[in-house]
Amino acid sequence: MQKLILSIAIVLFSTILFSQNKPAYKLYNAKGNKVSYKKMIKTMSKSDVVLFGEHHNNPIVHWLQLETTQDLFKLRKLTLGAEMFEADNQQPLNNYLSGEIDEKGLDTLARLWNNYKTDYKPLVDFAKTNNLKFIATNIPRSYASLVYKGGFEALDSLPLEQKSWMAPLPIKYDANLPGYVKMKAMMGGHGGDNLPKAQAVKDATMAYFILINSEKNNLFLHYNGSYHSDDYEGINWYLKQNANSLKVVTVSVVEQQNLNKFNQENKLKADFIIVVPETMTKTY
Repeated sequence: MQKLILSIAIVLFSTILFSQNKPAYKLYNAKGNKVSYKKMIKTMSKSDVVLFGEHHNNPIVHWLQLETTQDLFKLRKLTLGAEMFEADNQQPLNNYLSGEIDEKGLDTLARLWNNYKTDYKPLVDFAKTNNLKFIATNIPRSYASLVYKGGFEALDSLPLEQKSWMAPLPIKYDANLPGYVKMKAMMGGHGGDNLPKAQAVKDATMAYFILINSEKNNLFLHYNGSYHSDDYEGINWYLKQNANSLKVVTVSVVEQQNLNKFNQENKLKADFIIVVPETMTKTY
């Protein structure tokens, strides 16, 4: 009898202890149903491109990006790419991957984000260790600024070499895409029509460099801010304009107070939605 009581007490204690655990994230599918990490990896492994959206300062998402990269590498040949590297920095990035320059050299020659060491260096070093290509997919920031100030036309006068660091001109653009409309509304009209155009030139350029660096039988795993691929727009829209049959899997991240109850407003934001606590600490 005492053994039975002890066993029941242990079970109850374990149940209470487990219920008090605080999960760092929950994973949902596009319909808002909970889904396993294993299921996500399996789905990704059957695609051509994965757009792994992030909040740039969320440590859980950065950790999941690295874990996902490592696990997909066990199943597929990979090409990596990221918004965080601008196309004119491809050569120093290549030199670092090949061992021609060290970390200090990369920091000197390339424009690295403030949180590079904590959040993106592990991904770059994974590519270096495993001899993978890592593509700098973003347009140089100064050229996106030109668009913000003067529209797409501001790019026409750039030299040919500089035009090679962006999607070919003219940039296809749909001002009625909900994401661009929402962006303009969020800013109260500040920046006018050129604000979403500056976003679009980034989306178009990232899609362009994903497409021209895609290899047969390789999965292209791309890291970008979630707004660049949320709601199947942005990069995803430009990919589909040029390769409609491409199998693309998208990931987004949202913050909620309660991880166990999916906010319906986030349905269809992406194929997989990472829900993290609103109180999650930031990386910078």
